[in-house]
Amino acid sequence: MHQAMVMIIVDRIVSQYTTENSFCTNYLSVDKKRWEEWKKGSTQLSAEEMQKIKNLFSDYEWMLLQKIIRQTVLFPEKRNYIVSEYKRVKSMIAKKWMQSSEGIVELITHKDSFHTEKELYKETIILRVSVNYEEWGYDDILEFYLPGMIQQQIENDSVGLLEWVNENLTDTYVESEATNHKIIEDE
Repeated sequence: MHQAMVMIIVDRIVSQYTTENSFCTNYLSVDKKRWEEWKKGSTQLSAEEMQKIKNLFSDYEWMLLQKIIRQTVLFPEKRNYIVSEYKRVKSMIAKKWMQSSEGIVELITHKDSFHTEKELYKETIILRVSVNYEEWGYDDILEFYLPGMIQQQIENDSVGLLEWVNENLTDTYVESEATNHKIIEDE
């Protein structure tokens, strides 16, 4: 179960940060050796460090991560494709929210923060899909970190954001997994 969680966490890290190393040094404040030991399951991270990792995800995404991990206990073969399964289910849920007319879609860019912290963060856009329950702190949120070039594709295309999400989200988001794993191997 730990390895399944690590795979999803590392995928989230490499979708946001330039390298795992910059994440460990600049965000988590953990040396690379300890990080690698934690990934192997041979050491624990402190409660504060685990909270920082959890903060990479919305509450809803963390709950979904836990459900997906439990699936690997029942179906061990899912461990082989846990990250793509997490992304597939997450994008399926986002589409359901949008079809229900309860879903709110936002496109968030970090152009300003990217230029000031270029060594730390990747140039990405965040596609946020949420459901608002009109109670503070209870919104369900799904965030999709997508390559920055997607924003140009949406802006230059005649299709709107919602149409792009319906047609391209799953393929683009799950495809980014392969790119992220290539980056991990190159580190």
